[in-house]
Amino acid sequence: MAPISRRSFLAGSLALPAGFGLMRPASGQALAPTRACGPATERQTEGPYFKPDTPLKRSLLPAGYGGAVFQLSGLVLDTGCRPVPGALVELWHADDRGVYDNAGYRGRGHQFTDDRGRFDFETMLPGLYPGRTRHFHLKVQAPGGPVLTTQLYFPNERGNRRDFLYDPSLEMTLAPAGTVTRGHFDFVVATA
Repeated sequence: MAPISRRSFLAGSLALPAGFGLMRPASGQALAPTRACGPATERQTEGPYFKPDTPLKRSLLPAGYGGAVFQLSGLVLDTGCRPVPGALVELWHADDRGVYDNAGYRGRGHQFTDDRGRFDFETMLPGLYPGRTRHFHLKVQAPGGPVLTTQLYFPNERGNRRDFLYDPSLEMTLAPAGTVTRGHFDFVVATA
């Protein structure tokens, strides 16, 4: 066996990490990319239609509702990408005609994330009203942390460009699933 020169040893060892990056787990599936949580989710205005003391519930659909059903789900994570169990997630939005229920709690509710930081609302696709694009309002708070007030937007909405509050970093990922459209968004919040 011929001796290995220092140059060939270094060249071979530099190529080794690149090869390891291409390896797959024994199951044959690629590993998920590392999530980059970074800074907290952008804040946005609460708007004039916030109403405190919303009911604790998963479904915000009124009885007998016949419009488009929307499922909003996601995670609440801290700035280190760790799930935040027991985080408050409060949702409110206009109905399918673009009207907010200020007398009752239609289109309004809250829940707490599970042990994995997950939340899941069943609601309606909000309608449009003058001056705004389609959106949801939310408040998110880790236990003992500051309240994040923000809004979520729908990708590819015509009104996004003309809405002065629209922020593309707050767009949900959408996936149609039969008669229900699913939206996903992961919030990153401060925990202290």
